[in-house]
Amino acid sequence: MKRLYIVGLVLILLFAIAMIGYGAWLNKTGENQITERMEQRTIPLQGDKVQMRDMHPKLFLDAINLYSEDMADAIALIDGRIEKVSVSKNSHVESGEVIFTLVNDDIPLKIQQADSSIAKAEAQLANAKNNYKRYTRLRERDATSIEKFDEAEAAYFASEAALKEAKTIKEQLLVQSARQEVLAPIDGEILIVYRQQGAYVQAGTPLALVGNFSRLLFSMPVDDKNAQRFSVGDTAQLTFTNNQILRKAYDTEYAAGNRGDAQIFDVTVKEIMPSLDEPASLRKVVLEIDNRVGLLEQQTYNGAVLTSSKTRKFLTAPLSAMIDTKRTEVFVVTAENTLERRQVRTGADDGRYVEIISGLREGETVVTSDAEGLEVGTKVEVTFAGGDGK
Repeated sequence: MKRLYIVGLVLILLFAIAMIGYGAWLNKTGENQITERMEQRTIPLQGDKVQMRDMHPKLFLDAINLYSEDMADAIALIDGRIEKVSVSKNSHVESGEVIFTLVNDDIPLKIQQADSSIAKAEAQLANAKNNYKRYTRLRERDATSIEKFDEAEAAYFASEAALKEAKTIKEQLLVQSARQEVLAPIDGEILIVYRQQGAYVQAGTPLALVGNFSRLLFSMPVDDKNAQRFSVGDTAQLTFTNNQILRKAYDTEYAAGNRGDAQIFDVTVKEIMPSLDEPASLRKVVLEIDNRVGLLEQQTYNGAVLTSSKTRKFLTAPLSAMIDTKRTEVFVVTAENTLERRQVRTGADDGRYVEIISGLREGETVVTSDAEGLEVGTKVEVTFAGGDGK
């Protein structure tokens, strides 16, 4: 019995050892299979080619500060009381249009006095003229003294001067009378009305601020490398990403031709300072906006987008291939269909593609799928958006 017991125990131990060995073999085989499968695994990804493309470069600006060069005060040129205000805030005016009417009660009385002075001077001149002619004839016959003749001549010239002075005074008064109408200094809109009807003002008092917003300006600092791509006269289109800022009432004078959220403004490069032929590391580019629809005002707007009207050809890659916010890295598919992380230098973009300045060659494939979880060396199978990699 004891012998049979020992034999059974040995068999059990041998079976246990065999099971452990078999389990270890299965585990090793499984690990090898997993490793082999992982090495042979191919991840399907979306990609695109790096190639030359025609672009209308876009420039995204966080904010632009619009201002007008055409702003002026309408100023009272005489003392007086405001009898009539012919405009209101935001109303459009043209240069020379009457916008205020003043009343100066002294001017009509002074004009009457000037008329009396003129009439008196004319009578004195007529009398002095006749006297001068008479003494001229007498002098020709040597019938009067030189002193008498000189007195008559002097009286005549003095009367002429007195009449001229009286007429000048009246002309000045008429000018002052005309200044009772205050005119708009420029074409534009009434931005501020400083004084209201009934107020008494002195000469030199601003009555209203007029601004012409049909052309608005803004400027931006640009480094020399990018500034060299601009030229005075270049055109672009301005839009806004914040679609609330252009929503003005359609039934006001402001909104003639207003397209609301779809509004596009034509922009022209007006000036580059310093000029491109002068050495500078940083330049100021001044742009002019065609705002004849009257939709924009002199203020700061957020979320502006400038799209160049000029078509440019660049070596480009999709923006979706950029794996960092600074646009400096991409995943490139190698000839062995594995992933390579590549540093790149980028330039302008059009919202879909970005200019590649360095780091990529034409014809290379970049990954446009979500880069999260991707690792260098991973085998991939790339599908192109166009289906043929072009």
